[in-house]
Amino acid sequence: QVQLVESGGGVVQPGGSLRLSCAASRDIFRLNTMGWYRQAPGKERELVATITSAGSTNYVDSVKGRFTISKDNTKNTVWLQMNSLKPEDTAVYYCNGRIVLGVIIQDYWGQGTQVTVSS
Repeated sequence: QVQLVESGGGVVQPGGSLRLSCAASRDIFRLNTMGWYRQAPGKERELVATITSAGSTNYVDSVKGRFTISKDNTKNTVWLQMNSLKPEDTAVYYCNGRIVLGVIIQDYWGQGTQVTVSS
């Protein structure tokens, strides 16, 4: 079992920056991937960015060049640096940890943190 706790959300003006943090209750190097998802009102949850145990990253096209995912295994923490924020980035952001064991996928989720981009 892995508990994930997000922090760092808030209200920011367009063009501003925020840094989200996700603290895990156990060694994140044991997780195959960690990532950030978001869900805006009336929309499905979507993948924002992922980082593998080896450090490879992946981003949804809409945030490429603006968001950066990173991690520190010694601190069991994953971050999402969000720059040049746009109103369409407004959503609840969720931290995810995934373990893959053959055909079995186990996902762990945080409680979410609200990000609002508004002037």
